[in-house]
Amino acid sequence: KNGDPLWNDYVEAQDASISAARVFRDCGDFPLLSTGDINLYGLFVERAQSLIKPRGVVGLLCPSGIAADLGAAEFFRSISTTQRLAALFDFENRKVFFPDVHASFKFCVLVFGGVSRTFKTTRCAFYLHRTNELANADRLLALTSADFASINPNTGAAPVFRTRRDGEITTRIYARQPVLVDRRDATIKKVWPVKYATMFHMTNDSHLFKRRDELEREGWYPVGGNRWKKGEAEALPLLVGRMIYNYDHRASDVTVNSANLHNAALSASLTNHEKADPNRFAVPQYWVAASDIPDAKRLPWCVAFRDIARTTDMRTMIAAVVPSTAAGNKLPLFMPDGISGLTYARAASLLLANLNSLVFDFVARQKVQSTAVNLYIVEQLPMIRPEQFDARIGSTTISDFIRAEVLRLSYTAHDLSPFARDLGFDGPPFTWDVDDRRHRIARLDALFFHLYGLGRDDAAYVMDTFPIVRDQDVSAHGRYLTKDLVLAYMNAIEAGDLTAIVKV
Repeated sequence: KNGDPLWNDYVEAQDASISAARVFRDCGDFPLLSTGDINLYGLFVERAQSLIKPRGVVGLLCPSGIAADLGAAEFFRSISTTQRLAALFDFENRKVFFPDVHASFKFCVLVFGGVSRTFKTTRCAFYLHRTNELANADRLLALTSADFASINPNTGAAPVFRTRRDGEITTRIYARQPVLVDRRDATIKKVWPVKYATMFHMTNDSHLFKRRDELEREGWYPVGGNRWKKGEAEALPLLVGRMIYNYDHRASDVTVNSANLHNAALSASLTNHEKADPNRFAVPQYWVAASDIPDAKRLPWCVAFRDIARTTDMRTMIAAVVPSTAAGNKLPLFMPDGISGLTYARAASLLLANLNSLVFDFVARQKVQSTAVNLYIVEQLPMIRPEQFDARIGSTTISDFIRAEVLRLSYTAHDLSPFARDLGFDGPPFTWDVDDRRHRIARLDALFFHLYGLGRDDAAYVMDTFPIVRDQDVSAHGRYLTKDLVLAYMNAIEAGDLTAIVKV
């Protein structure tokens, strides 16, 4: 408006970018890597592929996104699942290789052949910091085209294994279990009758959100259950990812520090004493009118998970049953897909226990390379086959046992009474008891190690890959209590006992 020449420079650059993108998409030379937000390195890689002879070989340095990003999936699948990928060596920059590039930037050595050049296996290594680490046999692993196709069937993307043993355990799991959603064929295969959904975008839908002071000023009044009313209208708490943890929909209140311009909303964890009160609900930053939720998506409860997985979090997959579907976009939902409330409750309990298991989390961390737990990653994670839950251990059916445990762990406050009723339970919420919860979760973790076909040695190794869990246990108990409990419960399960309370 004030005639600054910078504006004209911006418009010129924008026009050039749009025009270049149109050329790249329309010219026909870059059919695989010119979709979405075009990145120059992708065009460079695809140009290299078109230049080599059928039996030629290409070796490139490029960002690691070529093997992991959704936008590069079609290209990477075309080489990883056809035996054309010779090597993939993934490096973290750490200012070692390229001083002017950010330390956390990841790049890879990508070696692949022409359409007639194939390799029996692909040599892989990940999270390398020096080239001489390639001489360490524990860091190198050989993956076949079938491994790429089974571990990431929808995208063919590369998993990220820190060690050979990580790769061996993960590939064994994928050889036994189906992924959550298999999109390889025209008929999409789902393990569970649920569908992914996000409700409210925290930026685009912000005009729908109301703070507590705004509700009071507009004549709304609290009616219990963390809800407000105004005549016939009802306002529901807007749930966000930071409010939940594993089996816990009351992990944190949302507090606001208006002085923090970068991130004003902060977490304030509820204490165990507060959670012992079934009428203490997690306080949100905003509420939203129930009428703004489409009728078909307005549910009294739902399974949700955090979209964000930070390096400071103990777990990558964090899921819980939440009261209602008024949720921000960083708290995606697994909603029923053509099934009744009772059927959904029975399936959702098993799904939730699977999502929250340590062994599932171990596999998830081989896939999540940033802080986002994206849908395309979640869909390609291995789930326990539903028929496995029909088996019995001792006199107990596995599915009945898991549903009872999920009910006990989840129903700790009155706002989840609809979930309890759908599972056929009419009693009051269960008392929040830290020691009791620790044992129940450990027993579930032991059960899922058993269901995934891992023995004690593999389970011990997997648990040692959770350093934050270990360090917090050592600080609080003087030992890795979670590991001791899980291994002890594995012994009980192998002996056919699902009801014992172990003492370690």
